[in-house]
Amino acid sequence: MTGKTKTIIILVSIIAVLYVGFSVGFYFGEIEGKTKISPSDDLDMSLFWEAYNILKEKYVDTEKFDNDQMIYGAISGMVDRLDDPYTVFLDPEDAKIFEEDVSGEFQGVGMEIAIKDNQLTVIAPLDGTPAQKAGLRPGDKILKVGETSTIDMTIDKAVKIIRGPQGSEVCFTIYREEWGDTKEIRIIRDIIKIPSVTLEFKDDDIAYIKIHHFSGTAGDDFADAASEVINSSARKIILDLRNNPGGYLQVAQNIAGWFIEKGQIVTIEDFGEKRKAKEYKAKGPAKFLSFPIVILINQGSASGSEILAGALRDNRGILLVGEKSFGKGTVQELTKLRQGSLKVTVASWLTPKGDQITDNGLDPDIKVEITEQDFEQDKDPQLDRAIEILREMK
Repeated sequence: MTGKTKTIIILVSIIAVLYVGFSVGFYFGEIEGKTKISPSDDLDMSLFWEAYNILKEKYVDTEKFDNDQMIYGAISGMVDRLDDPYTVFLDPEDAKIFEEDVSGEFQGVGMEIAIKDNQLTVIAPLDGTPAQKAGLRPGDKILKVGETSTIDMTIDKAVKIIRGPQGSEVCFTIYREEWGDTKEIRIIRDIIKIPSVTLEFKDDDIAYIKIHHFSGTAGDDFADAASEVINSSARKIILDLRNNPGGYLQVAQNIAGWFIEKGQIVTIEDFGEKRKAKEYKAKGPAKFLSFPIVILINQGSASGSEILAGALRDNRGILLVGEKSFGKGTVQELTKLRQGSLKVTVASWLTPKGDQITDNGLDPDIKVEITEQDFEQDKDPQLDRAIEILREMK
């Protein structure tokens, strides 16, 4: 919000609206798993085939009877019964969109969404995107997209109707607690491009590093920024993870290695009773061990940013400043099927001290809110407080 930002990488393409199961937690236990073709011994599929055959024989509109679509619908129905917004079946069309999200350039509004408290919710508007410029904020409830109500709407359906070509308009009916009522916000879709890491210097001795997203290039981009910090006069760091919706676990793990000792736990993957928990540890280079650090978080800090913030606080007692984080700490494993893909929640992320991230989030050590007036006046009291804290540190 203040000062000129030095962009380390300016052409990292991020989807306009990413699947939350992907971007808010697109940490995959595995990219591809092995699919068991043989059915379970206690699974009787005769009822399914009985219903299928009756429909095929008797349904009046034969043009609507598409075998593939019927099977896709059956799988989706089975998955929906789990009542987990992050476990989803992606038909071939959705699976293709999902794969494009990893590496392509997209047209949309530029925000992350999730189902929270049974309501479609903005996790974070991405920096510099139409969604951010229109004033959307983390925690905003999306009640309608156009004339379509979002009640019982799935993430993948929301993505489909929010996406659109550059220059087209989409209208959101938004509820924000501060308003006490709803407002319509109209946004013109655009091509979404955001940096992964940006760096600037505050005073002579404070480096301000903002990680926008734990994308595939963010690790290298952070290393470039870190090298510049090491070769500067800065000896204190503000690590800004606000509105960072997540990304690859390995990237968050690698970045954590710059701040904590090699071998210290970054996060714990908890599989419940299915198998033993797995620990992910820092691998170095630990170049910032002696640097005083403050971390900024808000409602838009999710998954990877919560893992990184939790790791640094648990291992080093680093202060978190801002607002409570989103609370998305589940692990999805993507398995490619013969047609489409299946994304399944297989575990939960815990902080090094064993605290559950999902639904709980991280509470800041020093709570600082940004008001509507702050937004309108382009003020950043959270960043100002972090600078103030670091100035007092030796």
